[in-house]
Amino acid sequence: MTDSSLIKDVREAESQAQSDENGGLIFMLDVKTSVSHITAGRRNGSFTEQAIRSVWFLTAIFAVFAVFFILIFLLKDGLPAFEEIGVVDFLFGSTWNPAGAVPSYGAFPLITGTILVTIGAMVIATPLGIGSAVYISELASPRVKGVVKPAVELLAGIPSVVYGFFGLIILTDWLRVTFDVPSGESWLAGSILLGIMALPTIISVSEDAISAVPREYKEGSFGLGATHWQTISRVIVPSALSGITAALILGMGRAIGETMAVMMVTGNAAIIPDPITDILSPVRTLTGTLGIEMGEVAIGSTHYHALFALAVILLAITLIVNLSAMFILSRINAGRSGSAVKTRIFPFKIPDLYRNELRIMGLVISLAILVCITDIITATIIALIAGAAIFVKRNLSVQTAQKVAFSLVWASIGIVLAVLAIILSDIIIQGLPAITPEFLTESPSRLGREGGIFPAIVGTLCLVFGSIAFALPMGIGAAIYLTEYTRECRLTKFIRAGVDLLNGTPSIVFGLFGFAFLVLYLNVGVSLLAGQITLGLMILPTIIRTTEEALKSVPQSLREGSLALGATQWQTIRKVVLPPAMPGIITGAILSIGRVAGETAPILFTAVVFSRRYLPDSVFEPVMALPYHLFVLSTNVPGAETNQYGTALVLIALVVFVYMIAIYIRNHYQKTIKW
Repeated sequence: MTDSSLIKDVREAESQAQSDENGGLIFMLDVKTSVSHITAGRRNGSFTEQAIRSVWFLTAIFAVFAVFFILIFLLKDGLPAFEEIGVVDFLFGSTWNPAGAVPSYGAFPLITGTILVTIGAMVIATPLGIGSAVYISELASPRVKGVVKPAVELLAGIPSVVYGFFGLIILTDWLRVTFDVPSGESWLAGSILLGIMALPTIISVSEDAISAVPREYKEGSFGLGATHWQTISRVIVPSALSGITAALILGMGRAIGETMAVMMVTGNAAIIPDPITDILSPVRTLTGTLGIEMGEVAIGSTHYHALFALAVILLAITLIVNLSAMFILSRINAGRSGSAVKTRIFPFKIPDLYRNELRIMGLVISLAILVCITDIITATIIALIAGAAIFVKRNLSVQTAQKVAFSLVWASIGIVLAVLAIILSDIIIQGLPAITPEFLTESPSRLGREGGIFPAIVGTLCLVFGSIAFALPMGIGAAIYLTEYTRECRLTKFIRAGVDLLNGTPSIVFGLFGFAFLVLYLNVGVSLLAGQITLGLMILPTIIRTTEEALKSVPQSLREGSLALGATQWQTIRKVVLPPAMPGIITGAILSIGRVAGETAPILFTAVVFSRRYLPDSVFEPVMALPYHLFVLSTNVPGAETNQYGTALVLIALVVFVYMIAIYIRNHYQKTIKW
């Protein structure tokens, strides 16, 4: 007897019980009979259920194994450098010159360059991100919000190589002319680009944190006579401070792990700026060094192992940053009991008696640091500007202060939207003349100066669909196990920590892992297959997270009703839970497609070649890809401006189209699905 016939028996017995005087007794007998059949059916199907559960457990634990293998292979190839060069000499050596007569492997200039570019990016992104988040959550009307928020999300959808291309062609030239320097490729150019790239993360997470502040806080503040700006600055933002802090840390992690953009605009000179505040000095980052040198290094050499040691340092930095964000977000979630939203990051409270003393001490320390890293005149000017700003703030009227503050908030979102408009308009205007049928259907010629990009389009699509075919079943299975088959425990926390760490791993590290494990260790070679697996590992956390959220949105009552009617757990998941969760799962898959289509660093050493006249015959051959084609055209092929812009336009159109589909699906189902 099938489960559907058993369910039918239960329903018929129930209807008979309602129409028969002795229905209660008959109903009980029928139910007992049905339950016995159900028990027998479940006993017969228990093996199948256990097998399915085991499969989903393996998919869930796969993310943890992926992190483990990445660490193992990085350490395996990086430790020989630490042993040969020495940990202290490697970390704090002042010269990085592997190609010199006497090779030098001092990583300190690279670490310093990474830190400086990240600090500059956060100085730019923090006020713009928080100001934009405040505007979206507190000042924008629903109609304006419906336009502005997707526009900000489009910033996240622009591939990093397109940012790098824009920075190399437009931004560096503007800096060169504006500051009258020989080259605009500098620390400042890298910080501006990374700041723009970190904005979507900071705005999105900060806006969520601000929107989560209970409405009662705002109403209470208005009830006490506070203005709108006083309510925002003294009630709403302080209550959301932990979430905003997590947003800034996540944005910092995004900046630290970026490869292609910084490699194209920072000048790539392995020096420490002198003075350290020379923002127009060229610098080189850890990610940039890996991207530039890994393709030319002799396998097994000291230089080869030193590059993997750099990857270990980079991974350690990003893991610390992302673990800090995870810790803060977990404290926020733990503190959201009832209306309590504000949680302290630190477990102690500063007594009011010492607050003024600590403020004075902080000002003295800050001034001392400024003097150390700049000079007395510069530090004095900065201190005077800060003091003047504090004086003006304290002497402005309440209404004037609100007007000034709102003007700055509007300016923040205006700058963000202007940046998006400038990037898109420049690429569209310059790229449209290149878009012809021949450009889209022919192979490149004369090193890409002429011909088309058809093999690159096909190669990109092959990489996208192959990585999705690898990651989608793994990600959905892991999410099903975490949501449906287990409760919150140490094992699930361990698995989720692995997923989060995998999500925070820089894309260039995935590329190194794919090169060391797939290309060399498994001898797959530089091929389409190696690129698909590497990209699949990179998007696996996104699919797991989006699928988890989609499954959690399905009401628990549907599961209970299905189980009560005799369905097994897998039948309940397959026929009751997955169908209404499918829009969220599809959205996660589409977002992953958009990310894969625009990635360059993971396929740099695993899958791509610059020029190929014919399409690959098998997955064991290398392919062309739009992001890598654009990178080589813009950095190594002079006289190819038209095809550069045309390639950038095709790539950004492909990615933006994918993201627009995801946004449409999300908005459509937010309106139609109501539990």
